[in-house]
Amino acid sequence: MPVEGGSSSGSASAARHPKQKRKAHSLSIRRTNSTEERPAGIQRGDMLEGQDSKLPLSLRHNLLDLFGQIEREFENLYIENIELRREIDSLNERLTGDGQTVDGGDPTKGALKTKASHSTSQLSQKLKTTYKASTSKIVSSFKATAGSRAVCQLLKEYMGHRDGIWDLSITRTVPVVLGTASADHSALLWSIETGKCLLRYAGHAGSVNSIKFHPTEQMALTASGDQTAHIWRYMVQLPVPQPTPDVSAPCDEDQDSSDREEGEVDGEGPCEVPTVRVATATLKSHQGVVIAADWLVGGRQVVTASWDRAANLYEVETSELVHALTGHDQELTHCCTHPTQRLVVTSSRDTTFRLWDFRDPSIHSVNVFQGHTDLTPQGVLTLAVRRCRDAVNTVTSAVFTVGDNVVSGSDDRTVKVWDLKNMRSPIATIRTDSAVNRISVSANQRIIALPHDNRQVRLFDMSGVRLARLPRSNRMGHRRMVCCTAWNEENQSCNLFTCGFDRQAIGWNINIPALLQEK
Repeated sequence: MPVEGGSSSGSASAARHPKQKRKAHSLSIRRTNSTEERPAGIQRGDMLEGQDSKLPLSLRHNLLDLFGQIEREFENLYIENIELRREIDSLNERLTGDGQTVDGGDPTKGALKTKASHSTSQLSQKLKTTYKASTSKIVSSFKATAGSRAVCQLLKEYMGHRDGIWDLSITRTVPVVLGTASADHSALLWSIETGKCLLRYAGHAGSVNSIKFHPTEQMALTASGDQTAHIWRYMVQLPVPQPTPDVSAPCDEDQDSSDREEGEVDGEGPCEVPTVRVATATLKSHQGVVIAADWLVGGRQVVTASWDRAANLYEVETSELVHALTGHDQELTHCCTHPTQRLVVTSSRDTTFRLWDFRDPSIHSVNVFQGHTDLTPQGVLTLAVRRCRDAVNTVTSAVFTVGDNVVSGSDDRTVKVWDLKNMRSPIATIRTDSAVNRISVSANQRIIALPHDNRQVRLFDMSGVRLARLPRSNRMGHRRMVCCTAWNEENQSCNLFTCGFDRQAIGWNINIPALLQEK
């Protein structure tokens, strides 16, 4: 609306004040980082001490050094860009001069125009390539690598839960089915090929947080927020699979748009399917939420992890508690067993994961590992926002591989690979841009699948090299945080399954030869 001249001037003046403050603030930062404008005899520490800040002086020094390095790198690129532009102008002048001296010809006509434009095009392309290569040194960590364009084919979407899906697993016996555990107090079994729900387990009174299948029998182990873990039997019959259209996309497709609201899924829940309501065995020794559970090798014992800061080892046949594994200072977040040895790894919010050894029946040993306690500058900023160190460095999961490795993931946005023979320091560290949830490692190819809070799923090899990112667009992918991943490498194919808090699980076919070829 139009206003009177006096009030308009006052408003404009008031509007300029924030801009002037921001400009003054940016100039003060530049003066702090610049060594040329610093008065003689005044050190950086003296200048920092005179400024009002809540950050420790040592941290401010580190941040200033980092910003100084970034500024110098961009300054070098800027100078290089100016030199390249001068070279382009010089060559254009030479080409123009050559055109004017050849039989009075016009450089904008005839063969000379074609030759000049072709030479200029080649030079321009070469300069662009050189410039992109130099700038990529800075932004390589923020952009997808060109070698990660393996093809990922969408197999099926499994929709029917009425709340977020925390965990999923693949059966180890025939028939091979997919199991999902949800906050809607149920666990569902699915046909992988058709996406049809085959069976529902409704024996828990709380959120079902984990599901794992017996290595040789048709039994499932689920952990719940009702402070119990259940062992229950299932019998399913697979439907005849129907042909599905070929839907594929490059593994670096990055479209965030969606025509549906977050959490909205197709369908109103599973159709009428057989329902199991009574457990074969109920494990009741925890005083808090049971967040995860797994079978030990052989399937005669199971281990559970709880928010009561303990993990329990049970006999399956008698449901008796064998060992209470205590020592963690905060709630447990995950537990995992070794595929061939009597080893258990538990992870916790106390920034540690622990390795429990039951190979000797008479005694069990434990080793504590603090691999996610180093705070990067990015982690410090996250810490300032969350005001809680535990939330930043929670070890969200730790899993065994088929070999002698442990892979741990954390809310500090890192994943670390460890060698069981020497756990003093990780053999590889993967740094990401979002908190990592329940990770999985493929048995044959040893590929790590990372589910993230930011809805991404990324694939890495054991040395920390990024291989691919699963598609996420308005047509496919998760619309909310991805909670868990699981691999299935049966029948000479490699399938990856993901689940999230958007109430759906998704199956993907991973083209391993193309993936490794790009690597």
